[in-house]
Amino acid sequence: MRFVMRFSAETEAETEDVTQRLRDGMAGGVLSFPLTSFRDDGGLDLESYRTYLTAQLETAPGAVFPACGTGEFFSLDEDEYRAVVAATVEVADGRLPVVAGIGYGWAQALRFARIAEAAGADALLVLPHYLVGAPQDGLVEQLRRIAAGTSLPLIAYQRGQVAFTAHSLRRIAEIPTLIGLKDGHSDLDRLQRLTLAAPDGFLFFNGASTAEIQARAYATVGVPAYSSAVHAFAPEIADAFFSALRDGDDAVVHKLLRDFYVPLVELRDRVPGYAVSLVKAAARLRGLPVGPVRAPLTDPGQADLADLETVLDDGLSLVGAVRRPARPTQAR
Repeated sequence: MRFVMRFSAETEAETEDVTQRLRDGMAGGVLSFPLTSFRDDGGLDLESYRTYLTAQLETAPGAVFPACGTGEFFSLDEDEYRAVVAATVEVADGRLPVVAGIGYGWAQALRFARIAEAAGADALLVLPHYLVGAPQDGLVEQLRRIAAGTSLPLIAYQRGQVAFTAHSLRRIAEIPTLIGLKDGHSDLDRLQRLTLAAPDGFLFFNGASTAEIQARAYATVGVPAYSSAVHAFAPEIADAFFSALRDGDDAVVHKLLRDFYVPLVELRDRVPGYAVSLVKAAARLRGLPVGPVRAPLTDPGQADLADLETVLDDGLSLVGAVRRPARPTQAR
């Protein structure tokens, strides 16, 4: 069964407005994927999340994406998800677009979509579906069904078992509220084909792990915008890199890549899940109230934490920032 999508003139106008706001934001700053704060006992710490998010948004990212991969979407129940998205909308207060993560199969994704819509989110990032590989027709139909159930604009995320062909990109771009694609595969040949197949105005951004490593390469195929996990704990470094890349300051870009980003990636690659766990640990080292990760992720051990401290301090020194002393986390 194929759903028939009908969208009002109001939905079309709202979609165009959100698309333009995202386009403007992506041109002016990195995309923020905030961490979700947990207590030591594993419970959601919404007060700390608000404090952390307020500091994040003071650095003026291009848009904020709560409850996505870095925000441990996969470990949130629906009530926690509702609270996180609602808090993000409240703290953002219309200053920048709020794009909430949704995922799993299309039916469950729609449950999260409706929660996010009710909470006031501006758009949705459709995370890769759960577990199984799927043919291109299925990937397209998944997005069609989600779009049929929510009026919010959608951004597809290709990563893992989700990878669109140019033909499929043309098909999903026909969905009136499907406005863009986040790429996590870093296959520049495929990505170039997708950008050439897309209609004018379709949004693309680099969503690779530690996206700065490949930011220059993505820009060569017409995708300069990117999400930044580093922004979640060191916006000073993330913003310095973004500015240097935008301004063509190759010397600064090279120095930050060589002396901070590459050592960070080498550390990240030691243990599965460190793409989130190290980010959260680095935030704690800076005194940010984010708490631990939830299982199945694990927090870094002492040896890796010591190496992370060194990498973090080196990165901050490169941009003239100072690491604040960490505050102990107390279970509440």
